[in-house]
Amino acid sequence: MGTTETPGRLSVRPLQRQDAEAIASWRYEGPWSTYDPRPADPLLSAEAGYQAVVDDAGALVGFVCAGQEARVPGLEEQDGIVDVGVGMRPDLVGRGLGGAFGAVVLGHVRDTCGDRPLRAAVQSWNQRSLRLARRLGFRVTGIHHCQQGGRDVSYTILVRPPAGPGQ
Repeated sequence: MGTTETPGRLSVRPLQRQDAEAIASWRYEGPWSTYDPRPADPLLSAEAGYQAVVDDAGALVGFVCAGQEARVPGLEEQDGIVDVGVGMRPDLVGRGLGGAFGAVVLGHVRDTCGDRPLRAAVQSWNQRSLRLARRLGFRVTGIHHCQQGGRDVSYTILVRPPAGPGQ
């Protein structure tokens, strides 16, 4: 799964097969186990728009995807808005790395998609991720309910406006 040392400087690179295999084995504790990959889930791939977030030693820290792959079931595309999804390695969650991780992800999305509004869907019970999204400049715009994995799921929808000139 990786080391539990604090990762160094983070960057984004194309997702490699061994990254996807590692992500498929991730298991989260407690209520976060809802984010565990399921056997029927497709293996993430660079072709599907996934990128790896790695530390300066090359260790996998997490992933990012944008566009259709980042949308939860039933959430429609919105013109001019880029959907963003992320995941962090389970042993790093809750260790205060979210701000640095989020900043690297947002910089990467801006570099690849332009300075456009970004939209994220966070499970509504996940207050830790919602607080982080707000700190990163996202604002709540609504709630989305859907069926996922055979159960009802409620997502809080957040949008981050473009950074604007000089930001």
